[in-house]
Amino acid sequence: MLLNQNTNNNYTARQLKLPLEIEKLIDISDPVYTFCEVMDHIDLSGYFVEKGYKTGRPRCDEQKLLKVILFAFMENGVCLLRKIEKLCHNDIRYMYLLDEMKAPTFATFGNFIRNELTASIEQIFTDINTYIFTKDHVDLQHTYIDGTKIEANANRYTWVWKKSCMKNRQKVFDKISILIDAMNQKVLGYLGIKLEKREEYAIGYVSELLAMYKERTGIDENSFVSGCGHRKSIQQKQYQELEGYLKRLKTYVHHIEICGNERNSYSKTDQDATFMRLKRDYMGNDQLLPAYNLQAAICDEYIAVIDVKPYASDMECFVPLMEKFSHTYGHYPKYPVADAGYGSYNNYLYCEEHGMEKYMKFTMYKKETTDKKYHENPYRAVNFSKDADGNLICPNGQKFLFKRRQHVKYNKYGRTEELYECESCEGCPHKQKCCPRAHKNRTIRMNEELTAIHQEVLKNLESIHGALLRMNRSIQSEGTFGVLKWDRSYKRLFRRGEKNVILELTLISCGFNLYKYHNKKQRQMKVA
Repeated sequence: MLLNQNTNNNYTARQLKLPLEIEKLIDISDPVYTFCEVMDHIDLSGYFVEKGYKTGRPRCDEQKLLKVILFAFMENGVCLLRKIEKLCHNDIRYMYLLDEMKAPTFATFGNFIRNELTASIEQIFTDINTYIFTKDHVDLQHTYIDGTKIEANANRYTWVWKKSCMKNRQKVFDKISILIDAMNQKVLGYLGIKLEKREEYAIGYVSELLAMYKERTGIDENSFVSGCGHRKSIQQKQYQELEGYLKRLKTYVHHIEICGNERNSYSKTDQDATFMRLKRDYMGNDQLLPAYNLQAAICDEYIAVIDVKPYASDMECFVPLMEKFSHTYGHYPKYPVADAGYGSYNNYLYCEEHGMEKYMKFTMYKKETTDKKYHENPYRAVNFSKDADGNLICPNGQKFLFKRRQHVKYNKYGRTEELYECESCEGCPHKQKCCPRAHKNRTIRMNEELTAIHQEVLKNLESIHGALLRMNRSIQSEGTFGVLKWDRSYKRLFRRGEKNVILELTLISCGFNLYKYHNKKQRQMKVA
């Protein structure tokens, strides 16, 4: 009797058993539970309004999309859209967050971030911080401030320099003046017309000159000749030359307007990025790279405020960061702690105006505190003695007489400084140590208010409280950037434009705070 040898290969031994409960497969200490705890206490319905579409496929649930995106940033620091799509198909935690919703594509995530989160992500970040700060009792009075330059998503050789544009624009002005002389002499003089020259030429005026020249000479652009074997008329040559100068003027004006009054450069592929010198120069020739100045205010290891500015100097970024802090939390921090990059006269007066203590180092702070020879140098103006009338007395016993008061440039608070000149430095035995480069009597510039502020800052920072704050700043603020740039390998932006860069960095800050809250929660559970 023949046996039936038919076999069925349409099966696999690795099959799931039903019913399947996803929550039993996720470890109890997994970050997804901490994430759900925070998000469940936030009302997200106000951020996503139903559009009321009557046709097309059903829309994805915006709240679930947001949760998947934020959890991906929480886990990875920064997460690519295609990777999020892959995680939704393969990672059971993302299936748990989707809650039976079909896994979206990377394009769905991209459209959602671009169209829905650009305007609302900062408020969502504030809501997340409000819950976390309340649960963890975060102190918002002590704020640790630091900045770092992060490379923009812009091409390398796309720089535009403002000074170069202004210099070349002046050269075009000179060439236009020479051309107007040639027009008046060779063509318009025979017609009884004379064009007016100027030192600087506006675009509108050059356009009027071009139209006037075309009208009075009666030339027709359709009759212009070009190429080998054709001879251009003098009218055509002058008209096309002036037209070329007009085009160059428009280009230079466009570049200068984009730079504005506060920047000296920008990138053509990301016009909000400014060329700065970065610590990590992969080109190896100390070349400027397009970048943004990332500013963060840290409170108890959490990112309280994140901001981005196209300024290379940290001094210009302090006031906008504090204004954003006040707008977000309704008050200014009492103790803003920052390094020497933020200590300026403007920022100190700003702290006085808004009730903030001065715990920001100034430029020469390290030398003042560590270099005893510099601090006690008798030839420094701050170490000069004073007579009964308040006049400064140099080590040789000569008086420094008040000469004049002068305004300090680029100071919006109207800062002035006093200029003093020595009575006589002739035959002084201390000249080589006091002022070796001075050809006449020594002059010094002083601002008594700024000197008093520096003494106050030194007193604050050298106290026990100030020492603890300085130690915490180096741990918390610089440690935050260390986690972002090295632990999570986030060293270059993915988006272009200041508005999109803030969106990207706010998403990363949301993920950072959520993961920090999860880690603190797990440590507290182990201790308990």
